[in-house]
Amino acid sequence: MAALTRRKLLISGGAGVGLVVAWAAWPRQYRAGLPVAPGEAAFGAFLKIARDGQVIVAVPQCEHGQGSYTVLAQIVADELGADWRTVGVESAPLAPPYANPLGAELLFGDALARVPAAVRDEHWTRDALLVTAGSSSVRQFEAPLRAAGAAARALLCQAAAARWDADWRACETRGGFVLLGERRLRFAELAEAAARGRVPDELTLRVGDEARLSGEPLPRLDSPAKVDGSANFVADVRLPDMVFASVRQGPQPGARLVGCDRAAAERVRGVLSVVTTDHWVAAVASDWWSANRGVAALAPRFARHGTRVDDAAIARALDAALARPGARVAGLGDVAAVPRGARLVEAVYDVAPALHAALETPAATAQWRDGRLELWLATQAPTLARAAAARAIDVAEHDVIVHPMQVGGAFGAALEHDVAAQAAVLARGLRRPVQLCWSRGEALLHDRVRAPAKARMRAWLGANGAILAWHAAIAAPATGRELARRLLADDPLRRLAAALPATADRYATAGAIPPYRLPAWAVDHHPVALDLPTGHLRGGADGYTAFFTESFIDELARAAGSEPMSYRVALLGGDARLARCLTTAAELGGWSGGVPGSGQGIACHRLAGSAIAVLAEAERGAAGAARVTRLVAAVDCGRAINPDIVRQQIEGGLIFGVAAATGAAAQYRDDLATVRQLGAVGLPTLATAPELSVELIPSSADSGGVSDLGVPAVAPAVANALFAATGARSRALPLRN
Repeated sequence: MAALTRRKLLISGGAGVGLVVAWAAWPRQYRAGLPVAPGEAAFGAFLKIARDGQVIVAVPQCEHGQGSYTVLAQIVADELGADWRTVGVESAPLAPPYANPLGAELLFGDALARVPAAVRDEHWTRDALLVTAGSSSVRQFEAPLRAAGAAARALLCQAAAARWDADWRACETRGGFVLLGERRLRFAELAEAAARGRVPDELTLRVGDEARLSGEPLPRLDSPAKVDGSANFVADVRLPDMVFASVRQGPQPGARLVGCDRAAAERVRGVLSVVTTDHWVAAVASDWWSANRGVAALAPRFARHGTRVDDAAIARALDAALARPGARVAGLGDVAAVPRGARLVEAVYDVAPALHAALETPAATAQWRDGRLELWLATQAPTLARAAAARAIDVAEHDVIVHPMQVGGAFGAALEHDVAAQAAVLARGLRRPVQLCWSRGEALLHDRVRAPAKARMRAWLGANGAILAWHAAIAAPATGRELARRLLADDPLRRLAAALPATADRYATAGAIPPYRLPAWAVDHHPVALDLPTGHLRGGADGYTAFFTESFIDELARAAGSEPMSYRVALLGGDARLARCLTTAAELGGWSGGVPGSGQGIACHRLAGSAIAVLAEAERGAAGAARVTRLVAAVDCGRAINPDIVRQQIEGGLIFGVAAATGAAAQYRDDLATVRQLGAVGLPTLATAPELSVELIPSSADSGGVSDLGVPAVAPAVANALFAATGARSRALPLRN
């Protein structure tokens, strides 16, 4: 057995599923490797307490504005009984206890669909796959973080009880103290002794609402540094003898560099050198502005093989995919067995590729020293970035050190790691620290967009307007498999699964299963063959599948002669949470029934264990442009750890949804994206952003995800509102004239 390595077990043709499952069941004890400074005592993988009383939580998720630093630390502090004023955070090391199988399942589950779920989760855990995606942070880490806080609380109580010669079970913690009657001791006084104790076999979580931090709108931990400018991002890193670089890449992956004007670049003041590879070229200078001017002077020329991408090619590919048979994703009953006399209603919807347009462009700072590479990186997947950097310069992964930084609103773009590989090549070749930043134009030209999609929706109605059958045929690229192929390039389990016949891509149709209780329904995926790299965007595929479903259900309500909100509620069956969201949004928004001229529309959606309903008010401007004036959202996300952060995330998601619905789309001509400046994206501004109202519905259900929740229902609500305002149905995103 000593010779049966994990890699051999996974790739051996004779291993068999039984051995793979057995491998997943082998017990493992993971060492956290949590770094401890002088005066700090570690309590497991997630928590340290310093001699000065500071409580430090190791956060395994990146902070890109969604509040993970605060919410995850709040879970530990609540269970520990800490004083919030003493709580701080640091990025967790790249180790198995911090892996996020739930987030990995969202991104890569389709590529490993034939692999048992337990094997997938164990594989991703043992490989320390850290990812921040899919509103998974609280859902994945609440349980281990609560256990970490409870374990530390028990150890502190044991240490205090030993001093008092008392039963530790009679002690309690509050505000950074261990209490027993009138006696109390600070955590700081007990930390070193407590860290040497033994965690009880059974941990008891805190109960009751007294002196709890969970559920309180505590101030964000990352806000003060962002307000005063002391927060460091990748572009703030400064190293001795550091140079700056800007890069220019081929129009599509695989394009090869065939020439550039080195002499012109070297004449640019400040340019120090030019670095060329097969697929990209970089100018290196004493400052970034000179580097960017230098790379423009290079005027690189690229050649590629394959089909050119433009808007017409995308449209043809979507139409061709819908014309071919699709693969069944999910269904109930027999859609074909429709009673005679049923009325067929059908509609076709189009969605253009959607841009990330994050404020921070891809960037990395790299240093090659003593045979090791250090990377300061804005990343949502640090272990994958480390693997890409190691692969780019042909070194072992343990020779690459990644320092995860806060991210300037990635929205999924920071899952990609091209910039990490490029910075690694530059640092090793130059033998001096280098900071590589993509220009805004480069970031927009090479954005891995949310996939374009097209849906043919059909429903058969009875005489009373009831839906007898529902069929959604969705054409979209197989983004789930593409993400796995690109980001898990060397993963042996992915390669094993890739040898099996492909199935429907669930990522590409996520959120398409209707939330309504229907007697028969089916969702089919029609894969699209297209030379357009696609990636993960905030909201995922739900951003277009909710548009299909909720626009179509609005059309069905009107075809049945019913009021759209009541029509939805009647179809929800026993889904009381989503029904309450709908009725609450309607009541708070002054729902008029969506009558002609009202300019009101409504939509609802379920995502990541949470529910939302959005009421929109919209109109067409003089030039026909869609203008959203008001959004009202009612949200049930289960137990809210920090209600203020939930509201912030929903508000941010609503604005993101407006941007996706009315502007932020990619268009292509001759292989190139036509949008190359942030001002051309069509983002909402303070002058054009709608009035927002968010109502959180109290709930005792398990905490659901919220970072993506605000996005999907916006586009259909706005489309339905525009129909109520104008009488014309908009079936294409963005909702242009």
